[in-house]
Amino acid sequence: MASLQRLPAPQRAISSIQLIRPTRLIHTINHHRPSPSSASQSPSTTLTTNLSFKTPSIPIRTYHSQLHPRLPPHEYTNSQTAILTASLPHIPTHGVTAAALTAGARDAGFLDVSVQLLPRGEFDLVLFWLASRRGLLRAKVEGGEVFGANAEELSVQEKIKILVLERLRMNSEIKDVWQDALAQMSLLGNIPLSLLELHALSNDILTLAGDTAVDATWYARRMGVGAIYASAEVVMTRDPTPDLLETEAFVERRFEDKEVLKGKVEGIGSWVGFWGNTVLGVGRSWGLKI
Repeated sequence: MASLQRLPAPQRAISSIQLIRPTRLIHTINHHRPSPSSASQSPSTTLTTNLSFKTPSIPIRTYHSQLHPRLPPHEYTNSQTAILTASLPHIPTHGVTAAALTAGARDAGFLDVSVQLLPRGEFDLVLFWLASRRGLLRAKVEGGEVFGANAEELSVQEKIKILVLERLRMNSEIKDVWQDALAQMSLLGNIPLSLLELHALSNDILTLAGDTAVDATWYARRMGVGAIYASAEVVMTRDPTPDLLETEAFVERRFEDKEVLKGKVEGIGSWVGFWGNTVLGVGRSWGLKI
């Protein structure tokens, strides 16, 4: 009987199937802009099994903690800036009102309805005036128009007083209508930005005066200058004398107190208390029952 050739047994189908584990793809995290050479590589080269990232360095300011970043500026578009800039000359006549904004829009070549581009309305005009006067004060100091030839002979405190008075004189042409602006700044929703602007002015004054304090008095001195300026601004609106003589005498009396710019905790309470009294006083002058 012919022997039958034994055929190889068929392999099981499952044995020919290899288990494939899905590969976990991890993208490289990079906070920096890729270089031109890496941008031309294929997408597959950006896959890696290592998770690596680099945190961008944060610039540290030398006079206070990095937990207190630079104050954000008031940012406006070109159209908003054009309207607000053209509205400034109308403040002495119309005050910080919608009429001043409308006149400015017309002067800048915009339609009257363009004032709706300003989200805060008249309060934007107040902030723009304050920011523009701060810029003008810096320009005058850099141009040598404030301290004169004997700038090196003046102490820091004397320079601070000169800068406070110079900034107040910039309001002389609008002092008769500035009470309306103070009333707007004292509204509950506007107080945070008003205080930020006051802090920015105080910081500019001390910086331009050459103050180099980097300890805890950095805050107290700015609060002291802010309190002096804010109270003098209220006095200025009621000053009937030419050249703001009563306001100047008030500032002189405040600076005679040698403790006013020293780093004392009481300065914080007096500063906050002043603004609270200002809000109540302006509100009552407007007929509010508070």
